[in-house]
Amino acid sequence: MIQASNVTLRFGKKALFEEVNIKFTEGNCYGIIGANGAGKSTFLKILSGELEPTQGGIIKTPGERLSVLEQDHFKYDDCVVLDTVIMGNQRLYDIMKEKDAIYAKEDFTEEDGIRASELEGEFATMNGWEAESDAATLLNGLNIDTELHSKQMSELSGNEKVKVLLARALFGNPDILLLDEPTNHLDLDAIRWLEEFLIDFENTIIVVSHDRYFLNKVCTHTVDIDYAKMQLYAGNYDFWYESSQLMIKQMKEANKKKEEKIKELQEFIQRFSANASKSKQATSRKRALEKIELDTLRPSSRKYPYVDFKPNREIGNEVLTVTNLSKTIDGEKVLNNVSFTVGHDDKIAFVGSYGIAATTLFQILAGEMEPDEGDYKWGITTSQAYFPKDNTKDFSGTDTIVDWLMPYSPEKDATYVRGFLGRMLFSGDDGLKKVNVLSGGEKVRVMLSKMMMLGANSLIMDEPTNHLDMESITSVNNGLIKFPGVVLFTSQDHQFIQTIANRIIEFTPNGMIDKVTTYDEYLDSDEMARKRQALS
Repeated sequence: MIQASNVTLRFGKKALFEEVNIKFTEGNCYGIIGANGAGKSTFLKILSGELEPTQGGIIKTPGERLSVLEQDHFKYDDCVVLDTVIMGNQRLYDIMKEKDAIYAKEDFTEEDGIRASELEGEFATMNGWEAESDAATLLNGLNIDTELHSKQMSELSGNEKVKVLLARALFGNPDILLLDEPTNHLDLDAIRWLEEFLIDFENTIIVVSHDRYFLNKVCTHTVDIDYAKMQLYAGNYDFWYESSQLMIKQMKEANKKKEEKIKELQEFIQRFSANASKSKQATSRKRALEKIELDTLRPSSRKYPYVDFKPNREIGNEVLTVTNLSKTIDGEKVLNNVSFTVGHDDKIAFVGSYGIAATTLFQILAGEMEPDEGDYKWGITTSQAYFPKDNTKDFSGTDTIVDWLMPYSPEKDATYVRGFLGRMLFSGDDGLKKVNVLSGGEKVRVMLSKMMMLGANSLIMDEPTNHLDMESITSVNNGLIKFPGVVLFTSQDHQFIQTIANRIIEFTPNGMIDKVTTYDEYLDSDEMARKRQALS
């Protein structure tokens, strides 16, 4: 059990939290949700002890072990991968190292024997003999190949490090598990594995995530942070949304009835206050009127950008033909003889753990890279807009947001562009920010603004939900559902794929699977499972 007792955190005069009282108990998974800046990650730091609250404190059951998903991807670069995972249980790791040091002594004393015996007993109690195999199982579940387990962390890619740090947090059955955005940079197979792991986990989980499907799958409770307060709901994300909307609806209906009663009383008082025979009744109604209080309907701090892709031209039947495309990068053949045709109703999700293939394909289709072999042809009625996974070079200059967007705007007018930006949550002078100082989420919203201004009927989008908060993801999700053109996209957001795609293409190291289906049907298909197994 871990509990926040009267926790308040202030930065200057601003209170991020005020008098938070909430208890997290064993056997439950709590999803922490709220707008960007609401303090979700900060609250996890308070729970972990990394950050001290202004007042109040954290109460934890004595002796319980708390594990945190580390965010510093370079912290363990000098460590072996398997050791990094086992360090998730620091006491166990320290015992292992002390034992090894004692047994390595040339002058092994009686005191060393006594100490070794004590350590062996504690080691056995902590299931130390299974530590390496348990760590390897976690790494394999997250698709970290066995050959990497003995390498230095510095030799791994960024995404591989993320997975190792996640395995480290999960290792050793911690009593309390704190996870901040655990699905970031995970492929869909790894996310599915993590979902099942957390569903089976019997202790306390507290997780921050922007992945709605993930929260629905694993959470038993939801903690909503809004206006410096925290409200606990029993149920997952969808239950929270329905409950909060129902609460607002009920308050509005109650206020409407109260307003009708107020109007009725006011009319009676106005009509009969000067009438001697009715004055007693009018006075009684005045007292009744004074007792009626309307419920305060405070709007949520959550803000949703306006995302609406409107093509300037209707798309024809001939959209895109890809024929025998191949591409080798750094000696690796990432595209091998790829062929497919896109129809005018297609919204295709490119999925699988071999993400470099889709990124390379998108760069070729957007004209940013040439294939080694093969070709592709866009239909004459098509127009394309491209959302790259890495937008660093797009925002390296010192233009303001307004100036950066002006070439893509249908109206070459700063007032129009600033109005457009206002709908994308850039208010006031935000449009005058330099593009090279924007946050990840701001860059994505600027890129989406560019795509909407272009009015293309064919969208190529490589991980468009990266860096976005849940409200922005929802807006992009709904915008693409409504979009009447063609979409080729990748995403690690299950719900995003399920609600948009009507066709799935999966690249594997040994081939491509192409199926007209929803994402859930694709994942549940025995035929697809057999094909993936045969191709891997």
